[in-house]
Order: sequence, then C-alpha cells, then structure tokens
Amino acid sequence: MSPSANTAHAETIGALYRAFETGDIPFILDQLADDVSWDADWLANTAQAAGVPQLQPRRGPHAVADFFALLSEWKFQEFTVRDVIGSTGQVAAEIELDVILPNGNRIVDQNVHLWSFDDAGKVSRLRTYGDTAKLIAAHTGGTP
Repeated sequence: MSPSANTAHAETIGALYRAFETGDIPFILDQLADDVSWDADWLANTAQAAGVPQLQPRRGPHAVADFFALLSEWKFQEFTVRDVIGSTGQVAAEIELDVILPNGNRIVDQNVHLWSFDDAGKVSRLRTYGDTAKLIAAHTGGTP
C-alpha cells in the first residue's frame, strides 16, 4: 500500500470522528465494509463477558447503527481526538473521553481505537482499547 493510502486512511478516520461530533451517523455507516467487525473479533474480552454494552461484538453496518443508538443516550462531557496515526492498512487514534451514562455513572478514560481497512478502502474492523475495569465498574456500579 502506498504512502498516499496511509494518508487517505488517516483522513478517513478523521472524517469519521468529525461526523460523530456532528451526529452524521449515515456518513460513518457508509464508510464501513458490509462485514465490518466492530469489536467483534476478540478471543477473550472481559468487558464483553461482563456485558459492557458499547463493547459487545457487532458485525455489519446495521449492527454498528445499534452501537450509535446506544451512544445517543450518553451525555458526552468531552470527546477529544488527540492524535490519528496511519500505517499500511491500519490507523490508530488516541481518544480522551468523559461521559455520563444513562445510569448516572461516569467514565473518564483514554482509549485507543485501532481501525483496519479492506482493499476497497472501507473500514473492515474497529477494536477499542481502554481501561476494562473502569468500564465494567461504570456499567455495574462497582469500583475499578
């Protein structure tokens, strides 16, 4: 893959975050491969096993739309993209977030989102890396 593809992938991810900030979910869904794996290819993910809703495995744009419907119930205090770094076929983004969940609990965390692309330039996979204990506690009311 050429260096220009690396730049294009990073620009695509930047555009996805801008679309998220403005609520343009159809634009985001249009950038996804038909079989996109949205936190769906983990072999053993404790947050998924604990039932953390936003990290449940999803496949395909329709299931990803359900993810964004879930997030629409959150009160974002902060969602900041600190950096977007591209390589051949993958882009990593450093995210800072502060969100109040519908249950009243708060998550203040730093995440890394790892995005992968298929040969057609569509997003084929997203993996979210964050503080698993903090996420589980926020959803269950426990302490990390």
